[in-house]
Amino acid sequence: ALMDEVVLAAEMLELKANPNRPAKGTIIEAELDKGRGYLSTILVSTGTLNVGDIILAGAYSGKVKAMYDERNNRVKEAGPSTPVQVLGLDGAPQAGETFYAMKNEKEAREIAARNKRIRREQTLRTNKHITLDEIGRRLQLGNFQEINLIIKGDVIGSVEAVADSLIKLGTDEIQINVIHQGVGQISEADVMLASASDAIIIGFQVRPALAAKKLAEKEEIDIRLYSIIYQAIEELKLAMEGMLSPEVKEEITATVEIRDIFKITKVGKVAGCFVLDGKIARDDKVRLIREGIVKYDGELGSLKRYKDDAKDVTAGMECGLNIENFNDIKVGDIVEAYRTTETARKL
Repeated sequence: ALMDEVVLAAEMLELKANPNRPAKGTIIEAELDKGRGYLSTILVSTGTLNVGDIILAGAYSGKVKAMYDERNNRVKEAGPSTPVQVLGLDGAPQAGETFYAMKNEKEAREIAARNKRIRREQTLRTNKHITLDEIGRRLQLGNFQEINLIIKGDVIGSVEAVADSLIKLGTDEIQINVIHQGVGQISEADVMLASASDAIIIGFQVRPALAAKKLAEKEEIDIRLYSIIYQAIEELKLAMEGMLSPEVKEEITATVEIRDIFKITKVGKVAGCFVLDGKIARDDKVRLIREGIVKYDGELGSLKRYKDDAKDVTAGMECGLNIENFNDIKVGDIVEAYRTTETARKL
């Protein structure tokens, strides 16, 4: 069988790894776990990785706080050819990145910071900002050659799938550049990079932080948010063909923070909230966001000021609300209110 042939080939070629040395291996997957932090799936190729070791993977470093095997059981060490999930890196490295066990934590941080700086400097350019709507117009004028993208998602696998799909849209005349990709909510740093490199930000199953959203509005950075990959592909394809004509425009009307939870008979969970920004209205649609990840998209079940039904609640005021057909709400969650409007084609 195939496995027997692999074992035989390994024996004949004397493919062996030394377990008695600092670990080295490959990043398989990385994600932001809402309860534990950044979790990286790795495969050790040589050496032995132990809990407490300092590791470096590209632009990220950290101390191994815990390791888990394929059954989610804690393990203290991982030898050659052993896949484990590692908790402790300060970010989500790219799949395929090589990791190294380091002797010095300060040195690991310095190398990671240098790698991060080098990657950013290689992508920085200064140009006027662009939106997907503008791409079609520029193509018709014949003065457009490339599209720069920043892609953020909930897990690195999804991010890479989106990036690969969009890059494949490139042609001899138009080049698609993914200048940065990562896991987690869209941050101010992402917006600043987009501002410096004339990029469009693509968010897949994530939302921008409130400060990032305001900065994007100020800098006129185009942030496109999707939950289905083909929608991103189709919009970019239409933009490249000079035919993008969005039929529906989404307007974020309010950002609301859940600060308390109440259980009411026959109603379910009701959230005690504070309106951070904008004005939430009873007929708005809402998304529940937990640590930058969209958990639910639906409609309000109720909106109240004290015990009275409210038509709307503005920034700086408290309110109570519940979400139709959804009860998995927690203190610290963000409710993003929005509405959609029909828009005419603009060229």
